[in-house]
Amino acid sequence: MDKDLVLTDIRDGYRVITLNRPDSLNSFNRSVHAAMNAALDAAEADRTCRALILTGAGRGFCAGQDLSEVEFVPGQKPDLTVTLEKNYNPLIRRMRKMPLPIVCAVNGVAAGGGANIAFACDIVLAARSAKFIQAFSKIALVPDCGGTWFLPRLAGSARARALAMLAEPVSAEQAEAWGMIWKVVDDAGLMAEAHRLAAHLATQPTGALALTKQALDASETNTLDQQLDLERDLQGTAGRGPDFAEGVAAFLEKRAPRFTGGM
Repeated sequence: MDKDLVLTDIRDGYRVITLNRPDSLNSFNRSVHAAMNAALDAAEADRTCRALILTGAGRGFCAGQDLSEVEFVPGQKPDLTVTLEKNYNPLIRRMRKMPLPIVCAVNGVAAGGGANIAFACDIVLAARSAKFIQAFSKIALVPDCGGTWFLPRLAGSARARALAMLAEPVSAEQAEAWGMIWKVVDDAGLMAEAHRLAAHLATQPTGALALTKQALDASETNTLDQQLDLERDLQGTAGRGPDFAEGVAAFLEKRAPRFTGGM
């Protein structure tokens, strides 16, 4: 495994994970998947790490799958289910369930699976020059990495269908206007804003934020009654955590809270 394919920068309270294949627009191959999982393993094992930034090196965020890795053998048809089942689907599930908030800093083109990996993050910032492209139909494929789940929920059904079928690029400003991302930032200020957000999140009640992630994802399919019950249960868990007691004490004492992120 080449660890240089995914770089980790350890900061005070958070880590920056950078996809590092700039010559191929940070496209994923088997080695990148292995390096990415190793980086996430290390982040989760680090008790001082309470937030993540995910970004890309060079002029793009991620172009999705490295198509040069697809093998076309005469007389055989490729089985694309294998890499989804072994690599991409576990990655998306892991990111959604990570007990840490993930800030994505989209520094350029996010295409195919790269766009949907960005959408799997919790807070998405995009440089003004960035673009999001569901490029799958250009090579006769179906959006994956959760694309058919994320797009209707972020952009609405009508836009999701058009984006998936036409493969037209969406500018960062349009993505913000449609509610697909959190915020557009001038290119020169993208990483500074990402660091600001991550540094802030690293001081917040990480355990409660993880429960919030769980609740928001469940709300996509729950009925109101189911969601109310889930909120009750998660609130009970949060209320028993040390950060709730600290938050109340800080409020009553009119001081800034000192959250530990425990649960």
